[in-house]
Amino acid sequence: MRKKWMGVLCIFMMALMVALPVCAPAQDTIKIGAIEPLSGTFKDIGERYLEGVVYAVKVINESGGLLGKKVEVVPIDSELKPDVATRKAQNLILKDGVKFFCGGTGSSVGAAMQQLAEKQNVIMNTYGMAAASMTGEKCNKNFFRSCANTDQQSYALAELVAKKGYKKVAIIAQDYSFGQEALAAFKKKLAQASPSAKIVVELYHPAGTKDYAPYVSQIIAANPDVIFTPNWGNDLTLLLKQGRPMGMKQKVFSYYINDEFTIQALGNDDLMIGNMGAEVYTVSIPTKKNEEFVAKFYKDKGYYPTWLRGKAYIATMFWAEAVKKAGTTDVDAVIKAWEGLSYDGPAGVWTMRACDHQAQLPLWFTEIVKKTKYFDHAFEAPAGMTTAKSVEVPCGETGCKMK
Repeated sequence: MRKKWMGVLCIFMMALMVALPVCAPAQDTIKIGAIEPLSGTFKDIGERYLEGVVYAVKVINESGGLLGKKVEVVPIDSELKPDVATRKAQNLILKDGVKFFCGGTGSSVGAAMQQLAEKQNVIMNTYGMAAASMTGEKCNKNFFRSCANTDQQSYALAELVAKKGYKKVAIIAQDYSFGQEALAAFKKKLAQASPSAKIVVELYHPAGTKDYAPYVSQIIAANPDVIFTPNWGNDLTLLLKQGRPMGMKQKVFSYYINDEFTIQALGNDDLMIGNMGAEVYTVSIPTKKNEEFVAKFYKDKGYYPTWLRGKAYIATMFWAEAVKKAGTTDVDAVIKAWEGLSYDGPAGVWTMRACDHQAQLPLWFTEIVKKTKYFDHAFEAPAGMTTAKSVEVPCGETGCKMK
């Protein structure tokens, strides 16, 4: 009898041991690593992107979670260094089994992360790392871009410059893959949209430049009608802050002209009024879904989901839709589910193209005006949009050969 009960007890213990992993708390949580510079010069950029991810996850969890599980954001300070970002991400993959990563700051960080994602078979989703090469010749199945790339954004602004009738254009950018590819795309599209337009000066400077006087002097000497720059963060602020007093009076067409931090840092609205930009998300998008999103965010947070927050929010919700469609957190299944998936959110319909994992989406034009309902200082007003089709780069021209 004793042997019989000992046998029953052994069977019970073995069953319990098998069942324990299923009941472990870790199995009830889907973790997503958010890779941003949370220290250093571009800290403000990283923190705002992170806010958008965190808010999206809050909305997801309040709606019952994802596949019935709670989603948890794990902030990762990249320090804007590719090796730091990949080392920290690798640690989360090996120790915590994290399968999903996102980030918006630094195409160099993005390029390193897409290599790690492929090696470890995890997913990297970017909502701001824009170098076209990452969904071009460097593409891989584990990397998704839920924002415009440099081709799309530069195409949109080149169309706008041509439509406004400017003929002499100065262009300036940060000297790394993002800036180089942004200027190349702008020149290509401008030549198509306005063959009579001329690039009168083309300048590159190190990211984090402190003295813009040499570059501004060359711009002034070239006497352009307008200036195009994909500069972001402090590099955009200083270009304008130092350039305007020196006599750089031309309107600036920029990816990120609607950054309220840049506008505030300038301390003089007159330096910004009339400048124009194009982005996948702006808080002033005149759609019902965006108005509802902005109202809820403002009610919850007490401030607006401007620019970076909105981009990261929508991209995170897009990722969540892919996981829902897959019905599992299996990486290969999520990849397959995301390919061709469309998400109708605050900024219109975004579709993830299967051939290169580059989102196809509309871009929204803004113009900086003196008064808006958002801030006491100058800020953005809607100035139209361009369709996803008008800024599309055909799959065969991207250089992507998805494995």
